[in-house]
Amino acid sequence: MLVNLAAFVVIVAGIMAAKTIILPFLLAAFLAIICAPPLFWMRKKGIPSVISIILLVLILLGLEMLFASLIGSSIDEFSRNLPHYQDRLRTLTETFISWVKAQGFEISNEVLLDQLDPGKLMRLSANMLGSLTNLLTNTFMIVLTLIFVLSEAAGFPYKVRAMMGNRDAGLQEYGEIMQGVNKYLALKTMTSLATGLLVTILLKIIGVNFAIMWGLVAVLLNFIPTIGSIIAAVPAVLLALVQLGIMPTAWVAGGYLVINVLIGNVLEPKIMGSGIGLSALVIFVSMAFWGWVLGPVGMLLSIPLTMTCKIALAGNPETRWLALLLGSNRDAEIELKKLQPKSAENHTRK
Repeated sequence: MLVNLAAFVVIVAGIMAAKTIILPFLLAAFLAIICAPPLFWMRKKGIPSVISIILLVLILLGLEMLFASLIGSSIDEFSRNLPHYQDRLRTLTETFISWVKAQGFEISNEVLLDQLDPGKLMRLSANMLGSLTNLLTNTFMIVLTLIFVLSEAAGFPYKVRAMMGNRDAGLQEYGEIMQGVNKYLALKTMTSLATGLLVTILLKIIGVNFAIMWGLVAVLLNFIPTIGSIIAAVPAVLLALVQLGIMPTAWVAGGYLVINVLIGNVLEPKIMGSGIGLSALVIFVSMAFWGWVLGPVGMLLSIPLTMTCKIALAGNPETRWLALLLGSNRDAEIELKKLQPKSAENHTRK
């Protein structure tokens, strides 16, 4: 156990040290998993592999250019105005503290401002947007890696069988990983786009600045489970407070709440069925862990990465218990039902 823990620490430290190289590769790998079904479909239709890969890469580049053109100028303008927004928020906070003191409560201004500084949340949003912008500048490396991964996709099963020494070996485990990640990313993308569209319309109607940027932020952060939608709402709500006042801020906060409840608690459970097969605690811990290891992009990829680890662990009898530990209560119930006939049979024999 100690040797395994030591190896795990060494691996994590290595990932953190090399994340500038690993992040583009991980993004390219997940993009390849998403692109694999249309790639194989085009091959079945008789389209050559080279042309199929070029078409997929051109589509991805077009989407990336659209994304950059939509929010590039907004991010620059927001970053320039960030000091003004922070000063305005600090003034509003000091006014609120003075009002609380007038009601007879004794509060230390410095302590409260340090602990509840809304400017920190605005800086967090700016840093996250900056990280995403920096990632877009590394598009060449991601696309180049994606091209090589897609070109090797067709021969990957043969290589795995050759490594296993069995030409008839099944690749169910790898198929499950691709299907699981594909299903999650496809459905999550649909719900995230719906969330971003509704958020953009809401902010446009109320008159909050950078509505399209906050809508795209909602799309991206919706991939972060549990708290992603909350993080996406906070900067827009604070900006509404600075720009428009209390009542419009209440409308913005209420609109975000309604949208996230409808999408997260009503729509997503219906279209995702039994869910993603991870417990709520594991989802939160994985988000914190991958965010610590890989930064903001790691938070976005936390669920696909954890799902991949879980499926890989489930394929080995020695590590199956870890997969059950990462899984949901439903997985444990299914496993117990499988054990019931065996237990009854052993009892009958006795």
